[in-house]
Formats: sequence, structure tokens, C-alpha cells
Amino acid sequence: MDRWRGRVALVTGASSGIGAAVAKQLVQHGMKVVGCARNYERIQELATECQQSGYTGLLVPYKCDLSNEEEILSMFSAITKQHGGVDVCVNNAGLAYPDSLLSGKTSSWSTMLQVNVIAVAICTREAYRSMRERNVNDGHIININSMSGHRVPASSTVHFYSATKYAVTALTEGLRQELHEANTQIRATVNVIALSICTREAYQSMRERNVNDGHIININSMSGHRVTPAADVHFYSATKYAVTALTEGLRQELHEANTQIRATCISPGLVCTEFLSRMYTQNPEKGSAFGSVKCLEAIDVSSAVMYVLSAPPHVQIGDIQMRHVEQKL
Repeated sequence: MDRWRGRVALVTGASSGIGAAVAKQLVQHGMKVVGCARNYERIQELATECQQSGYTGLLVPYKCDLSNEEEILSMFSAITKQHGGVDVCVNNAGLAYPDSLLSGKTSSWSTMLQVNVIAVAICTREAYRSMRERNVNDGHIININSMSGHRVPASSTVHFYSATKYAVTALTEGLRQELHEANTQIRATVNVIALSICTREAYQSMRERNVNDGHIININSMSGHRVTPAADVHFYSATKYAVTALTEGLRQELHEANTQIRATCISPGLVCTEFLSRMYTQNPEKGSAFGSVKCLEAIDVSSAVMYVLSAPPHVQIGDIQMRHVEQKL
């Protein structure tokens, strides 16, 4: 830890819990720590505690609402002006609301996605820019994730939260790949909302009409199961990891609701559609990449949907992963 003495760290969600503990220890090891949270007073109290304990570092409280991008950007600007920039970024802040997939509030889902995923991505981007502008090549970006980012708990109240943490898992791996491509020694340890709303409303429609054999099918992607080494699609992949978790959470909630309604994920690889051309409207050459790559046809995915719907009522098909035989990843 000696090499970090005197350098600058940002810790989000530093007013309590893990964030407060991390901030305190970094100060103890001689770092200048900008601790941010909405509860400014709590961080002030922690800063006073660190000072009274004689720690060699410094804790700088900063009030920031991570659901607001303007406040995040303002914070990074202030850090640059007052402290030079960020050498270590600890993305710790996160929250959860006990809102299930079948009856949860859209506002709760949106806030969880904004804080648990979008804010992590923004802080990561700004921290990296801060490091590169100052030629810092040994920085570190640490994402405090959760076991819920690696398995879906059997509890309906945390299924959407788990989806956001699956997204963080993908974001971190995507970040690691991009840092490697950038030839740096810096280390790294949303189409989600609409899908959730449609799922909730479809389920409620079925239950109101006593439909007990309905089917909810999420068209996912192979990007929801592995992170490809392409910076352009890393955040997209994070949203698809979230869909993977959402579908498993939905399956569990439908089971808890004692219903025969089924949930299935269909995850195709490259499909010959307008998806890429729309994605790369500013770069038509990339958008026409299908010319050199063999991929699935839309009818192949449609056939998978027909297969799922035609399965006997007692058969639950959880996920179909499909790609052209010549697609490598």
C-alpha cells in the first residue's frame, strides 16, 4: 500500500457500510480520499474520526446524488481542480428496493438501474479519463459487486437488483478488456426497464383473465452469457447480462406464484437484421460487417420461439443459446 500514499481515491457511497470502511482504511494508509454520498454529514463525521485517530491521509466529504449525471460530472471536475485527479476509483454505492418483477414499480427499477449500473459506468469512464489525461498508468478501478451478480437468489424482492448486479459483472469484464486493448496497466477488479415493464403488465393481464398457461419469452443475446472483446458492445452486453438474470428471477417468481405460466430466454448470436446498421449509423462500414460474417437468419430465431411455444405444458425451457456454426464467440 505504500505506493498509494499521498494519491487520490474516490469512494462512492462512503457515508456508511462498506464504503465508509473502505474510505477509512484508505485514509489510514495515507491516501487522500474523496468520499461521496447524499448524506454529507455522515461523511463529515467519518472525516473527523479519521483526523482524531491521527491517520496520515485525508478524507474529503463530497455531496453527490449518483442518479444525476450532472452531479457526477461536477464532482469529477471539482476533484480535478482541487486534487489533480483520480488514481483509484471504488464504485461502491448501490441500492435495492423490494420490488418484484411481477408487480414492482417502474420508478424503483429505474432508480436501481441508474445508481447500480449507469452511475458505475459514468464514474468508470470519468476516472479512466482522469488517469489518462495525467498519464497515470497504474490506477485501479474497483467495482463493489455482489454475489447476486453471479447467481439469482430465490427471493422475488431482489430479482431486479440481481439483474443490475449481473450487469456490473459484465461491465467489469468489459472494462478489463478495454483497458487491455488500450495498452494500459490500469486495472479493473438499459433496454432492461422496458422489458421489465412489459413482463409485469403481461403477467398482470394473464392473471386478471385467469390465464394459467401463458408464456413470456425474452429475446436476449449471446452477449448476455459472455463478454466479447469489442469495446463498442460492452455496455450493451451488460444490459443483456441483466436480461439473463431477469428471466431467471421471473421463472422463480412465477413458481412462487403457483402458476403454470412459463418464462424463457432465447439468446441468439449474430442475426442478419438491421441491428448493426442502426447501431452504427455514424459508421456505415461497421454497420455492413455482415458481408464477411455468416450469421443466423431472423427465421432461425422465430423458429426457436415456435419450438418453445410448442413444448408440452410441463416442460420449462429456460434458455436457448444459438449461433451460426461458423460464429466463434
